[in-house]
Amino acid sequence: KQAQVLSLIHPSAQLQDLQGCDLVIEAVFENRALKAQVTQEAQAVMNAAGVFATNTSTLPISGLAQASVRPAKFVGLHFFSPVDKMRLVEIIKGAQTDDETLARAYDYVLAIGKTPIVVNDSRGFFTSRVFGTYVMEGAAMLGEGIPAALIEHAALAAGMPVGPLAVMDETSLSLYEHVIEQTRSDFAAEGKTYVTSAGEKIVERMVNEFKRAGRAAGAGFYDYPSAGPKRLWSGLKQHFEKPLTGEPLALQLAMNQRLLYRQAIETARCLQENVLTSAHDANIGSIFGIGFPAWTGGALQYVFSEGLEAFQANCQTLAQRHGKGFELSPEVMACLKKHRP
Repeated sequence: KQAQVLSLIHPSAQLQDLQGCDLVIEAVFENRALKAQVTQEAQAVMNAAGVFATNTSTLPISGLAQASVRPAKFVGLHFFSPVDKMRLVEIIKGAQTDDETLARAYDYVLAIGKTPIVVNDSRGFFTSRVFGTYVMEGAAMLGEGIPAALIEHAALAAGMPVGPLAVMDETSLSLYEHVIEQTRSDFAAEGKTYVTSAGEKIVERMVNEFKRAGRAAGAGFYDYPSAGPKRLWSGLKQHFEKPLTGEPLALQLAMNQRLLYRQAIETARCLQENVLTSAHDANIGSIFGIGFPAWTGGALQYVFSEGLEAFQANCQTLAQRHGKGFELSPEVMACLKKHRP
């Protein structure tokens, strides 16, 4: 039966094999020009009434759709890695995506046995935007001198399935660098200056200075020996680590809170900005797409279980210590009160 299923897959390097396709999903890396080229090549041969989808994890759909001759039939279908294990698919509605295209995308996700959530267009959408805060907060901690092993352990102790440094290696540090470069380029095109975060600076150092691009390249935050399990790169201790101050358990608990709060705050911002349209999608998406700890009930349920007043007070403390990423605006607080169960 496995052989029969696999025989249905037809690998090809020939564009003409897309002739008449009803659905094409583009999954090249995060480069706007390359995605535009693939879009135009595929739409020249696919069914004119078909749907073109992009598997981008960060680039706004409405901008990518500018390369399409049929922007109403252009949609985001964001799969998660590893695709065979991750159930969630994030469907992103661009500014011109029509209802029929959205419905067909939704039906497709159900047909392949996945769980869909629909979000509105935004840089990073919901899942990548929130997950990005998790991994970059972990990288920022490394930049502050916190031992890498302690960062990874704190994340696992909080209930995340993989530590932030490990997951960046798995998804590729060079991919994160591509995202940073493309975002910086997009901001410049809009006459804006992109401010690189503390975590992003660590990623750029890892790729450009230390030439460690992630697991696929054989070296990232971790070493990948041919014999034996992976292990944290010894250079992290040399280049980043500083002597610990304070009690280790208290530091771990503070890190647990910091990693979960940063994600919860960004989820609340997505809801306030109408990227998310319901607390339900926020909770389902955060657990099945991001790996937010299931014991919380989801990122927004975590906020409500903390108690809004306590959550707000804790955010103020974290913002004073760790920056604007933890600020809770009056608009976001009002949104949380509106959606409180």
